[in-house]
Amino acid sequence: MLFETEFNCHDEECAPQCWVLFNGDKILTLENKGQVVLSDVELDKLKLKPVRQQCLGRLNGRSYYVGELAPDAAAPEGVFFCGLRRLLGQVPDDLFSLAGKAYHLLHWDRTHQYCGGCGARTENKIDEVAKICPTCGLINYPRISPAIIVAIIKDNHLLLAQGRQFRGKFYSVLAGFVEPGETFEECVQREVREEVNIKVKNIKYFGSQPWPFPDSLMVGFTAEYHSGDINIDKREIVDAGWFTAEQLPLIPGSGSIARRLIDWFVKEYRE
Repeated sequence: MLFETEFNCHDEECAPQCWVLFNGDKILTLENKGQVVLSDVELDKLKLKPVRQQCLGRLNGRSYYVGELAPDAAAPEGVFFCGLRRLLGQVPDDLFSLAGKAYHLLHWDRTHQYCGGCGARTENKIDEVAKICPTCGLINYPRISPAIIVAIIKDNHLLLAQGRQFRGKFYSVLAGFVEPGETFEECVQREVREEVNIKVKNIKYFGSQPWPFPDSLMVGFTAEYHSGDINIDKREIVDAGWFTAEQLPLIPGSGSIARRLIDWFVKEYRE
């Protein structure tokens, strides 16, 4: 979903026409519709007033905003608040992408109200998506935390692991955040070595996905097993093993790049 970025959101042409609303980390959704975008007219009818807002840009000639409601705001009749993760795989990908972009920018706005250099209150920069300190001039851009995620193949088997942070007992491909000074490929090698103690080769780019929990960018790869025996890092991993396309354990639901990597493996290696 490609937005036309609006830097000056104070003129009439960029007046809010469509809204995505949050109460904390919960997104406002119309019951039974899976609708997360409200028109300005619908917003008025529901008598909802955001206490914080950020311009997302223009899409198909309409201005989109994200707004944050007061913590004690009650959900009007026909409306409920749900966690953003609940929408994953339940709404079209472009709609989840919009909701994710909205929460990413809202979280950044919420956590950058004051300058990290001198403590003064920041202001929105009018010529780019950034915050500037009027006192010392420090500029802060929306934070993006890159992470790799990798499908590792060995003799028609896929390496899957159960992470300690997972909700439920499902398995997924390995992932981890990029460290300063690393290339993505170096990060793949390090994360795999740290988590399961094996080496990989032939690392190839697969695809990417914004992951707004709260500000990650998942960069996907495939790789081939090179050497070593699985020895898990018990601080992060509960279990890990090699699985065929026909005998997969419980895996993530649709909508994530983790599932896309697993689905790719099944398509390529099903006998």
